[in-house]
Amino acid sequence: MRHAIQFFRGGRPVHLERAAPTLTLLDYLRLVEGVTGTKEGCAEGDCGACTVVLRRVIGKERVYQPVNACIMLAGQADGCEIITVEDLADRGELHPVQRALVEHHGSQCGFCTPGFVMALFALFHSPQAKWLDRNIVNDAIAGNLCRCTGYRPIIDAALSACTDFDPDAYARQDALGVPTQSEDQEDLLVGTAQRFFAAPASVSSLAALYGEHPDAVLLAGATDVGLWITKQLRELPKIIWLGRVHDLGEVENADGWVRFGATVSHEVARPYLAAIDRDLGELMRRFASVQIRTIATIGGNIANGSPIADTPPALIALGSTLTLQAGTAIRVLPLEDFFIAYGKQDRRPGEFVRAVTVPKLGPGEHFRCYKISKRFDQDVSTVMGAFKLTFTGSQVEAARVAYGGMAATPKRARRTEAALRGIALTDPSTWEDAIAELDADFSPISDLRASAGYRRQVAQGLLRKALIEIAGTPSDRTRLVGMRERADAAC
Repeated sequence: MRHAIQFFRGGRPVHLERAAPTLTLLDYLRLVEGVTGTKEGCAEGDCGACTVVLRRVIGKERVYQPVNACIMLAGQADGCEIITVEDLADRGELHPVQRALVEHHGSQCGFCTPGFVMALFALFHSPQAKWLDRNIVNDAIAGNLCRCTGYRPIIDAALSACTDFDPDAYARQDALGVPTQSEDQEDLLVGTAQRFFAAPASVSSLAALYGEHPDAVLLAGATDVGLWITKQLRELPKIIWLGRVHDLGEVENADGWVRFGATVSHEVARPYLAAIDRDLGELMRRFASVQIRTIATIGGNIANGSPIADTPPALIALGSTLTLQAGTAIRVLPLEDFFIAYGKQDRRPGEFVRAVTVPKLGPGEHFRCYKISKRFDQDVSTVMGAFKLTFTGSQVEAARVAYGGMAATPKRARRTEAALRGIALTDPSTWEDAIAELDADFSPISDLRASAGYRRQVAQGLLRKALIEIAGTPSDRTRLVGMRERADAAC
């Protein structure tokens, strides 16, 4: 077992033997190393002022991952190289991204600028830089807020810098094979039996440690737990990070299904889900920001049990199953059965989410999902609707309908599903009774995001929209974004 967190910073190895379990990466950089270019704005992963880049090897490739240092724990950087805005200048010369921001007047007050620089630095090293356009740049900086400059000069700077393929110092290092991580298969534990940050390296080690410490907090991406620390100021004496458990990060892609290990990130899962249905791809594109999708996990979005989480309604509608493990015992249950009540899931002491299995669409099956939020980018759902309909000819043979934001948990609309069976897609007059059943399935609440009445109307509108699109109406008449081809229609 290893007893020090290890990473590279500024070209040198760092070993942390006495780090507090809840030490954030931002606090380490600013308070321990004294590198203050990385800023704290919102302290919840929304504004991007704290963006740094992790350089690591995945498979055989070096990748550059932008992350929010404010909610990421220092221990999660184990095995990586941490790159901050101070590291980019090469022998006194600004990095191409920095130079482009200067030349295009992309900074005013400058507080947000280091975060933009690092987000664009990651884009500079992304494969997407080879076919860059404004939409790709917009997605890359969706997690960065600027309240002074406005985005046009920042986007212009990105297009200028990232389409210049002259390698920077980091690309030259990559070509030479310069180490960017210290990888091993040892379990990691920093602290004591009463207060520790642990990172098991195998499922068996995780099961044993969590069985011994069922009161520990399981940490995946920290995109929610990080807010417990920065906003709720919770004391979390025992943290078990899942990021080094290799088996939990695997994807199995079979003919009829795809299985995601619990720690597969949303960014990794995105192309697999998009291949099931393009609406899932659009949903994942709008899931928070690149910084969040880089570390947020499929299993964490489920295990957290939020009623407004984006992925559970879609995965429930597809008929997904959840695999849980405690010790050596494994059980599998339908995903919808995992959510019992607000803040309560069917997870026993010492039991953890191991994987989620998502069925692919079969013959006669059609899928739609829609996210409604106050902001288009970087916002949680007000209402999330997902629909899988199975047809024989133009008649609905089976239906799975799930919503988020309509109840205390992500929930299926079973009365609506029953009413949908047998309706004719070619006869809209048969739809309305089924749509009206949503009022019997859900009793939404009014809160800061929306009133109960608004949620009811939106839920009905989304189901009607799904039926209209599947019936053959081109999506350019039903959507402003996320267009689909007419060939997706059932008839």
